[in-house]
Amino acid sequence: MELIQSFLNLVAPPFTVVSLGLLLPLYVVFKYFFSLVRGLFSEDVTGKVVLITGASSGIGENLAYEYAKRGAQLALVARRERSLEEAAEAARYYGSPEVITIAGDVSELSDCRRIIDDTMNHFGRLDHLVNNAGIVNMTLFEEINDITSFKQIMETNYWGSVYMTWLSIPYLKNRRGKIIVVSSAAAWLPSPRMSIYNASKAALRSFFETLRVEMSPEIGITVVTPGFVESEITQGKALYSHGRMEVHQDVRDALVGAIPVDTAAACAKAIVRSACRGDRYLTEPSWYNAAYYLKAFCPEVVEWCYRILVYTTPGTSAAEALNKQILDLTGAKTAMYPPSIHSVKINDD
Repeated sequence: MELIQSFLNLVAPPFTVVSLGLLLPLYVVFKYFFSLVRGLFSEDVTGKVVLITGASSGIGENLAYEYAKRGAQLALVARRERSLEEAAEAARYYGSPEVITIAGDVSELSDCRRIIDDTMNHFGRLDHLVNNAGIVNMTLFEEINDITSFKQIMETNYWGSVYMTWLSIPYLKNRRGKIIVVSSAAAWLPSPRMSIYNASKAALRSFFETLRVEMSPEIGITVVTPGFVESEITQGKALYSHGRMEVHQDVRDALVGAIPVDTAAACAKAIVRSACRGDRYLTEPSWYNAAYYLKAFCPEVVEWCYRILVYTTPGTSAAEALNKQILDLTGAKTAMYPPSIHSVKINDD
């Protein structure tokens, strides 16, 4: 057995390099052609039922508007009822023929079951499930006071999507529907202060890649990995060292720096277009793909950049991060950040 392993260790790397050199150009041409075909036969979602979690703000709210513009019927889910009702009213204005709101917490299986039951009882069908709900942490792992208070990140980001998917599968299979899961570029980028969030998004990506193998072709799955997008997260709203939801824009500035923040409207438009085309993956903005390849081929460089630009030692203010200092010195925030993320308040209505 050891001899076989040694042989494979010796042969596999050069064989892979040669195979990629020969087949990669053909594969790229095939993917480009197939992409054009998918674009020509993009799905018409008029009258179809779309369930969106985390629909009261940010990407989820704007996804509701994009689906509404295409004539879809909507089931909007979030914990904050007032914000959810406002989003529903706007979705009706944008063209959705029917919108229902369901207040619930996707980290609770009983709430997820009620959400699916309410959707099916009202519409009698489900065509698209959009797993978007999520929360983030922005604190160094060493500074966490009570580690158990951070379980809610995995419970919401990962288990919330798993619960919703598990309960939806019979109805989606019946309609040959689609699952759209909003992961994050954080799934592959080791950004400090976001360790548990990063892990939850990596878990999402891995889970739905596996599920795609199990569910294809009955259910299509689009995995979305956005970069920094206009949302409560890029306003600095997150779990901090005491495990409470707070707003600290110095920390946000240290993490984001002078990287341009995409608008939620632009991101949502790209997601809906990609889902209707049946894409397997979407990275938005697309230039973040460069970060993926840099991380894959030069992980040390990525880690070094984060260490120099973003990391500050425990007990040190995030305002001392080089990223934050560069942002303040250049005044790049005005040009790089949408106006809506310059201020935010805690809103748990």
